[in-house]
Amino acid sequence: MQVFSCQYPYALVVLFVFIAFELFFRTKVASFYIPSIITLLPSNKSNSVLNTVLKYSILTSFLLTLASPIFTQEIADKNRHTLDIVLSLDTSGSMSLNGFNELDYNQSRWSVVQDVASDFIRKRSDDRIGLVVFGDSSAVASPLSYDNSAPLSSIQNIRIGIIGRSTALIDSLATATTLLENSLSSSRLIILLSDGDDTASKTPLEIVLKLLYKHHIKVYTIAIGESNNNLLELISNKTNAKSFIANNKKDLHEVYKEISSLEASTHNRSTITVIEYLYFYPLALSLFLALALAYKSKEDEKI
Repeated sequence: MQVFSCQYPYALVVLFVFIAFELFFRTKVASFYIPSIITLLPSNKSNSVLNTVLKYSILTSFLLTLASPIFTQEIADKNRHTLDIVLSLDTSGSMSLNGFNELDYNQSRWSVVQDVASDFIRKRSDDRIGLVVFGDSSAVASPLSYDNSAPLSSIQNIRIGIIGRSTALIDSLATATTLLENSLSSSRLIILLSDGDDTASKTPLEIVLKLLYKHHIKVYTIAIGESNNNLLELISNKTNAKSFIANNKKDLHEVYKEISSLEASTHNRSTITVIEYLYFYPLALSLFLALALAYKSKEDEKI
């Protein structure tokens, strides 16, 4: 919606100054009344009114030009400054163990991860989210998408051991990197969660670290318990990110919450203000009226 306004509205106040001078400070000229010729003089009352209207119209349009009238319109910035995030989740056999949720001992580690990760995805509706899972190997469960219903649906349908019961942790980073290597986002993240040592990867760690560095990808790592924390901490440090340890469901909630706060300031939506300047129209009008007044004054002199 376009909104009309003036950039310098106080310029219009000058109009009232001119009116005040016209009303209270008009020069009083001495006049002589000669009865014998007053009837011979042409009446100029209508001319005087017209001249006054023209003069004030010129002044008003000129002051309006100085006030700089504009139309402004707010347009949403279509270039959404969002993050690209890949969740890399461990679905190995050890994720079936119970006891991770202090309030529900029978809930498995994977079931807790499903709940907490799903909550994280829902809160990142402005970002593109992808999902990778790993066991004996790694696989893309959901490609990067602004539609968070896709990763939410995928994560709820994944079961322990879906691609084996081992832990191809490093391979999962390589797979996640393929989702992010062509990303145009200024921030590319992998959030890697695992509860065990790497037992099945075929890709050397050094190669994966070089790929992560090449594509400017940060890896936040989450260790379920103390296992494998050294490797996860090394990966995070090498990618200028942070490593976390979660010992229960509450800890895991806090970890995802902290990651969200660390990466929250880079995807604010913005608007573009489009300004259309209109000063040309009152300027053209004032010039036209000035020419009209000059022509009229010249014609009056002929009378």
